[in-house]
Amino acid sequence: MNKNDLVWGILVGFLTTLVGCYLFITFFTDFQFIIGIQIIKAQGNLGKIITLGSILTLIAFGILLKMNKEMMARGVVLAIILMTVLTLFI
Repeated sequence: MNKNDLVWGILVGFLTTLVGCYLFITFFTDFQFIIGIQIIKAQGNLGKIITLGSILTLIAFGILLKMNKEMMARGVVLAIILMTVLTLFI
C-alpha cells in the first residue's frame, strides 16, 4: 500500500474539481472566477457549483482505473468524500 499514490490521488481529485468549477464559471456565467465564486457563495449555490465541477473528477477516476492505479483512484474517491463534507459546512 503506497501512501504516496493516495496523496497524489487526493490532489488529482481536488485539482480536477477546481478546474471543473473554473470552466463552469467561465463558460456558463458572465463573471470572472473569483468574483463568480463570491457571488455564488452569497446566493448559497456554491455546493451546486462544486458538484458540477466534480464531473471532471469522474473522468479522472475512470482514467486511473484504466491505468491500474487503484490507490490513486482511492485518493480521488477520498477527495470527493472530503469535498462533500466540506460543502456541507460552507
